Amino acid sequence: MHNLTAHTFLALAEVAQSISESRERNAKIELCTHYFQLLDSENDLQLAAQYLGEGAFPGVSGKRISLGSRTYSTLAAEMCEIDYEEVFKPSKKALGNATETIEKLWANVPEAQAKWSAKNLSLMTVSDLYKELQAASTRIEKQRILAKAWLQMTPLEVKYFLRIMGRSSLRIGLKPEIIESAIAEAFGHRAAEIHYVHMITGSIGETAVLAKNNRLDKACFTLFQPIPFMLTSAVQSKTVEDYSLFVVEEKLDGMRCQLHVLGEKVKIYSRDLSDITSSFPEIVDTFSKKKLPKTVLDGEICIFKDHKILPSQFLQKRIGQKKLSNKSVKELPAIFIAFDVIHYNGDSQFGRQLLERRALLLKLAEQYNIPVTTQQDFKHQEHIETLFNRALAHGSDGLILKHKESNYEYGQLKRPWLKIKKPLDYLITILMYAHAKNRKRGGSYSHYTLGVSVQNDERFEEEFIPIAKAFEGFTHNELERMNERIKEIVAEKYGPTLGLYPEIVIELEFDDIQVNKRTKANYTLRSPRFKA
Repeated sequence: MHNLTAHTFLALAEVAQSISESRERNAKIELCTHYFQLLDSENDLQLAAQYLGEGAFPGVSGKRISLGSRTYSTLAAEMCEIDYEEVFKPSKKALGNATETIEKLWANVPEAQAKWSAKNLSLMTVSDLYKELQAASTRIEKQRILAKAWLQMTPLEVKYFLRIMGRSSLRIGLKPEIIESAIAEAFGHRAAEIHYVHMITGSIGETAVLAKNNRLDKACFTLFQPIPFMLTSAVQSKTVEDYSLFVVEEKLDGMRCQLHVLGEKVKIYSRDLSDITSSFPEIVDTFSKKKLPKTVLDGEICIFKDHKILPSQFLQKRIGQKKLSNKSVKELPAIFIAFDVIHYNGDSQFGRQLLERRALLLKLAEQYNIPVTTQQDFKHQEHIETLFNRALAHGSDGLILKHKESNYEYGQLKRPWLKIKKPLDYLITILMYAHAKNRKRGGSYSHYTLGVSVQNDERFEEEFIPIAKAFEGFTHNELERMNERIKEIVAEKYGPTLGLYPEIVIELEFDDIQVNKRTKANYTLRSPRFKA
């Protein structure tokens, strides 16, 4: 690759594929670094970093492309002139995902080969295509735009065009910190500087441009523009070594959100950075009357009625309404409960330790009458068990353990916030498929598809059907033992996916069951994980 072609979408797709095929973190950083350095245009650099790290649009934009897998899968079958049920779906099952399947079909089916002609589309042209898709309202219109794009793309471009469009992981092992390190190396900065700017701007593309122009000092937090949330890591209480380093809070049974306020103006953002202000008029009304200076709070929205927090199912019932009624607001009143302060009166709090931020939050709570979570110290596991059971009795989800010296950082790089939850229940499942990490043949199999027996259910011809995918809940040693056992029971190989004989039984915990008619089982499990 050289400067003349670096601006093309094909160049980005080739870099993404090379990253996918590289196992070492430093090799991934080097590939990203070299690619970023070749991009002369600020617009191209911003789009390249955005496509690799965020998706079709900046995360803070709130823009989404509403387009399901079936929509583009049926289009692919039509354009390849194959039967969707008889050919596409078995191919997808063999390869493990729709985008990989479409790439292979686009490259190998003669009817498809005759249709496409690579045009070396620029990153900017692809950006325009994403904008068209985002504005389209009907399935037919979206398929027309997709077809127009695919006919000008190589199979590799089609695969990454779809993955970027989906605003989820590219599944190439490219974590945000790798992109940040690449930007730092490409333009001569420290990774910590890049990480901080990325956090306060909420945009990896903007961060890359600021780094290229040596203008990191110009980055500033913008009110009413959400930033990525600090996340928690699920653990068992017994894995905490030094309890004195942490404080504990109850994990409320609600919805995580970020509240931005200045005077009478109030905005509320969900964890995926969507603007959900219109869904909670009573919270807006409450905070608009407080006349706060520039303030950003992190907290939980809960349904609060008769002096108690109701289960989150009531909140989901209210959110699920297309048009919020006054009756719902009255019957299911929502309240915002703060547990952290991110920005106050022109001063960002990211770099301050938890206890400092907590002191400020308590001061604001007293001054402006803001509900906040209860926080306390603990010293031993028995105390944790007592607090955990008390939290469940209160109707909370569990506990959050927070390191006293933790700064506010998005992601979970150092696991400073730990989540201890009680699962809703568990199922006895069979390990059906094992998927290689980063989709490498012969690599470590750390992602699993679990199934349940349906041999006595006349609706199904199969003996087992998939029920969930899980990739957490086991230790490194357990993972090694699992891989040894898996290699002994391989029935079929589908590239980086292994089909297994039904010999490994797994107890699978989960937090909730959700109806999903697009799956064979007609429902999915929320937060599935191996039972400890």
